[in-house]
Amino acid sequence: MSESATHTPKTTDLAADLASDEVHELSQLSSSALSQRYQQSLLGVFGTPQRVLVRGAGCHVWDADGKQYLDLLGGIAVNTLGHANPLLTSVITSQLATLGHVSNFFTSPSQIALAEKLLEISGAPTGSKVFFANSGTEANEAALKLTRRNTGTPEAPRTKVIALEQAFHGRTLGALSLTHKEKYRAPFAPLPENVTWIPAGDIEALRAAVDESVAAVFIEPIQGEAGVKMLSAQYLQAAREITREAGALLVFDEVQTGMGRTGAFFASTPVIPDVMTLAKGLGGGFPIGAMIVFGEENCARLTPGDHGTTFGGNPMACAAGLAVIHTIESQNLLEAVKTNGTWLREQLSQIPGISQVRGAGLLTAFELAEANAPKLVSVALDAGFIINATDENTIRLAPPLVITQEQLETFLTALPQLIANA
Repeated sequence: MSESATHTPKTTDLAADLASDEVHELSQLSSSALSQRYQQSLLGVFGTPQRVLVRGAGCHVWDADGKQYLDLLGGIAVNTLGHANPLLTSVITSQLATLGHVSNFFTSPSQIALAEKLLEISGAPTGSKVFFANSGTEANEAALKLTRRNTGTPEAPRTKVIALEQAFHGRTLGALSLTHKEKYRAPFAPLPENVTWIPAGDIEALRAAVDESVAAVFIEPIQGEAGVKMLSAQYLQAAREITREAGALLVFDEVQTGMGRTGAFFASTPVIPDVMTLAKGLGGGFPIGAMIVFGEENCARLTPGDHGTTFGGNPMACAAGLAVIHTIESQNLLEAVKTNGTWLREQLSQIPGISQVRGAGLLTAFELAEANAPKLVSVALDAGFIINATDENTIRLAPPLVITQEQLETFLTALPQLIANA
């Protein structure tokens, strides 16, 4: 008998082992018991979990006690196609059965296909290329490293990076150096230096800040973590012109806004930056990040050995990304996202207790006139709705792109009383 045969468990034995493992045992416990086990075993960087979720289907999830929730947050703009999407599940399972991980000493058809597709839908010029990571933070780390190669000259070095007030680009040290909120940065100082924050949306402030000493400007087309703060098309176009004139690189962070979230594949369209970062919705729930680098000159800034990742661009993640894009295109989801998002904001603007509504596509925020937003999150959760507070006054909604007006209507109908109770 061959060595491989002697070390391969029988399928029935393996299934029996899996059926009796710890996951199966834990799945029999109540939410309260599972929450206690969580507190005893996981580092508390996320605080206490609001619920223990055990199952999902479409735009709904269920907790360990069997309660159903309408997911209006989508894993923070991640679950593009909802939960347990049949095509996405099938594609990932099929890819895993064929080839799961190979390291980046090798490539795979799914990696090449996804890179080509991203270049196509982003309108990238000839010579543009893609780097795959595992998250938005990692994509922004790669982008920050690339912009460090825009060094200028010994006589006029480029040492500064411009970011926007209220920006959020991630929590690793490089990405954190671009993130504006002081309470995130202060405990981990010193961070990479020479980052200057300027008011978001102010063209003249941007023009005054960008000169020959600036290596790059980082911009979220919509500032999601800040409460879905919108930047105008005119501002994005001006950023392109200002950076090009000064020789600085323009980076669009589309981690939250990309992949159809706003009713277009990218919120910054038609402006073409030097670098674009993606994650969240790209994998529909499977971890993946991407950096699209536009043009041959920018691609030449990183050479073999300058950057890397063990898991980035693995066959399963890339297959998931292809399935997400295929579904968006084949089901005409971009049009549905625009229609449903506009309708949702119109309905929200008519609800008493809501003072302001803003957003694009299915990335929406509404501000409360008097009620407390974190309290509303709790009240809504008890009523079976998952929403998110970005501050004391603002609620963010980022549901799966497949959500229907009928499903949204259930939330809208309940919302006036939820606000009253908050």
